[in-house]
Amino acid sequence: MTVRRLDPVLVDRIAAGEVIERPAAAVKELVENAIDAGARSIAVTIQGGGRELIRVVDDGAGMTPEDLELAVDRHATSKLPDGDLFAIDTLGFRGEALPSIGSVARLSIATRRRDAAQGSGLVVEAGEKGVVRPVAAAPGTRIEVSDLFIFTPARLKFLKSDRAEAQAVSEMLRRLAIAHPEIRFSLEGEHISAFDWPAEPIGEEGLLRRLGRALGRDFPENALRIEAEREGFGISGFAGLPTFHRGTSAGVHLAVNGRPVRDKLLLSAVRGAYADVVPSDRHPVLFLDIGCDPRSVDVNVHPAKSEVRFRDPALVRGLVVSALKAALAAAGHRATTTGGARTLDAFRAVLSMGGSGNAIPRPSFLQAPSWSAPAPLPMSAPQSGFSDFAAPSADARAHLAEPSADALDRPLGAARAQVHETYIVAQTREGVVIVDQHAAHERLVYERLKAERARNGIARQPLLLPEVVELDPVDADRLIAAGSELESLGLVLESFGPGAVLVREAPSQLAGGNLQRLVRDVADALAEHGTAGSLERRLDHVLATMACHNSVRAGRRMRPEEMDALLREMEVTPNSGQCNHGRPTYVELKLSDIERLFGRR
Repeated sequence: MTVRRLDPVLVDRIAAGEVIERPAAAVKELVENAIDAGARSIAVTIQGGGRELIRVVDDGAGMTPEDLELAVDRHATSKLPDGDLFAIDTLGFRGEALPSIGSVARLSIATRRRDAAQGSGLVVEAGEKGVVRPVAAAPGTRIEVSDLFIFTPARLKFLKSDRAEAQAVSEMLRRLAIAHPEIRFSLEGEHISAFDWPAEPIGEEGLLRRLGRALGRDFPENALRIEAEREGFGISGFAGLPTFHRGTSAGVHLAVNGRPVRDKLLLSAVRGAYADVVPSDRHPVLFLDIGCDPRSVDVNVHPAKSEVRFRDPALVRGLVVSALKAALAAAGHRATTTGGARTLDAFRAVLSMGGSGNAIPRPSFLQAPSWSAPAPLPMSAPQSGFSDFAAPSADARAHLAEPSADALDRPLGAARAQVHETYIVAQTREGVVIVDQHAAHERLVYERLKAERARNGIARQPLLLPEVVELDPVDADRLIAAGSELESLGLVLESFGPGAVLVREAPSQLAGGNLQRLVRDVADALAEHGTAGSLERRLDHVLATMACHNSVRAGRRMRPEEMDALLREMEVTPNSGQCNHGRPTYVELKLSDIERLFGRR
């Protein structure tokens, strides 16, 4: 078989397979061109998931007739004036998008520069370029792509449903809109939720407003400002509180010099920063933009330009992790406002169902503005019919003492009661705080152990009578193999024959705990974590297990002063808004919301 040079149209179709693998990729290339052209308004319309029609209209710089004729040729671009691939400061640069799209679809372009009296139009069909003609056009560029992949039927078979393809277009455009809040973006079509986001002012306020539109209206009040610099790299954006998480990574938005990316290095850095505060099966919500000299990053490593390669990846990863961890630590005890909203929604559901699953009508007095409360009845002895009810499972001793004004002004307020020997009810000036005593104390102990380890190692306490723990031989061997790591955490173990270990010393913070259960749980933690990850992550995982064993248990009755002490420590401890497993440690109910719940507002 002889070697031959491929037909140029066939070459374009092969290239289109790399660049335009689905409608969302075509929209991405066209919108990036509009952004590079300085557009301040970009409108996208799709039909049939993008297969039947893609229309992108922008108000950018537009093109001259000469530029338009060249723009649909392969590797023709205005974005590399010096031919330097190591100093790319635009989103597009290869000059492949328009010819690739034109080779597999019908492509129509109408464009006009602001200083031109009329516009220019061009049609490309199946790779065959038409003649540039004068057309009526508004300043900017209007591109229509119809019958995508009509000339490559095999590729049509690999596309998903119209709904799935339309959703992919919507997700891609949202990512570009988040990275460029100064531009107005709109999307309309079938199988999607149309949106029209106005251009926002440049700065933190504008970015946060755009993030609120894209990530949900609850995001701005549950977001932390991220700002850091190191050795020529800068990072800026907003990150959600640890308890503001989602079931997928769709809420993680990353950009490099304004280019949205799904880079493995950056995603790994985000996971590492949140590993200590978010459940392993949940994902944070954030937007981060990495700014740097274009020469410090290579964006020409992926056909879709969705991945990048940094000159110093370790520096970038360290910057992301440290910036996120510093912001999370500075947030202290903050938890998401959505916790209280979900609690109130649950109350409303119970009230609407009458507490038994049968719907009951809303009491008429909540709707009648003329209703007035009846005169209070005189106090009488308890009715005998209620004598068999058990006493309420609440310790209200904290209510006996009037809370100080200072305590009520504290973020978590003054303890007023303990309910079911598990939850602390505290009063603030503006509402009520409900604290899970075990989850909260677990995080406090964990943070104490980490701080102690960082300072001078965890203090150990020798056991008067060393304790023997029987285990599976494999677990026992695993504990002995990790002996040096465990010793740095204050747990000193020795082999005590097959399938057994001897506990010589334990962390002072865990004195008096159940060492049998502790050792078994540490063995499980080591088995679960294996050898993957850094040593620090393994140690943190074991520390979290240890902290759980010395925490105030659910079911333990606490004295009023203990409850207040727990609240005060939570207020000054980093990450105390969530436990070691990522669950919230408290919810706050605003008095105004409670009053609305009972029809007082």
